[in-house]
Amino acid sequence: MTRNQKIATWVVLGGPIAALSLYAIADNAKLYFTTLLNSLTLASLYFMVASGFTLVFGLMRNVNLAHGSLYLLGAYVGWMVGDQTNSWVLAVVAGFLSAAVVGLLMQILIFRRMQGQDLRQTLVTIGISIVLADLMLWMWGAEIYTFDPPAWIYGSTSLPLVEKFPTYRIAVLLGAIAIGFGLWWFLARTRVGMMIRAGVDDRGMLSAAGVNVQLVFAITFAIGAGMAGLAGVVGGSALSISPGEDTRYLLASLVVVIVGGMGSVGGAAIGALLIGLAEQFGLAYAPTYSVVFTFVIMVLALAFRPRGIMGRPA
Repeated sequence: MTRNQKIATWVVLGGPIAALSLYAIADNAKLYFTTLLNSLTLASLYFMVASGFTLVFGLMRNVNLAHGSLYLLGAYVGWMVGDQTNSWVLAVVAGFLSAAVVGLLMQILIFRRMQGQDLRQTLVTIGISIVLADLMLWMWGAEIYTFDPPAWIYGSTSLPLVEKFPTYRIAVLLGAIAIGFGLWWFLARTRVGMMIRAGVDDRGMLSAAGVNVQLVFAITFAIGAGMAGLAGVVGGSALSISPGEDTRYLLASLVVVIVGGMGSVGGAAIGALLIGLAEQFGLAYAPTYSVVFTFVIMVLALAFRPRGIMGRPA
């Protein structure tokens, strides 16, 4: 695609969006900017879940369709620990560690034996997600659980135009930005991150250099799974915890990675932002068709950027 074609594409896609945004601001500025902040909050939560998924699926090429179950497991364990200790921080730690341990066991017992067998990985992890969903339904029932965020970010913050917005949601946005920069630095600037990328491109050469590839991959998988558990606690504090959330966040992660590009942390952030904007603005201005907008974005991404917005050739 030439430079002129890219400019024309942005004008064709961005022109109507800009015009509609100006009309919405003129009609009801408070609704528009409240929806925008809600979109950023939802995008932050999607990014936290998808960042772990992009490590496992996008970077390591492991098809883990039980990733949503790890989100829900971390949420339930975090709620249980938080309820017993009255500590939100301990709940976050418990959610991360519980999902990380389960993810580590999955990598050692399952994915290590099925490397490169995408269909088998898909079928096995679908089965695991069904089993985990039933076990969690048996243990915690079908009730909806919620728990309050920590006192230091509880309440609301006064903002221009919006007037008041939950402080916790602002903290979620800032936390997602910090996690994004942390993951980028880990993958691009640390020795372990370089080993991970080298192992994906040429595992045999990395192993011949004396690196324990299996250990590096196990640690990476545990971090990716732990991110899902951490996001479960964060999402449970912002929204709620209930059966079915695992499927919702698995589908969101898949769409985010497809749109943003496999293995790209920046792509995951862009994909999460687009999906968050589409969902929230769809619910606010066209609730009947809100679900359609997400899939329109995915279709456009696959049509014009088959590897994703920030994807690169394998």
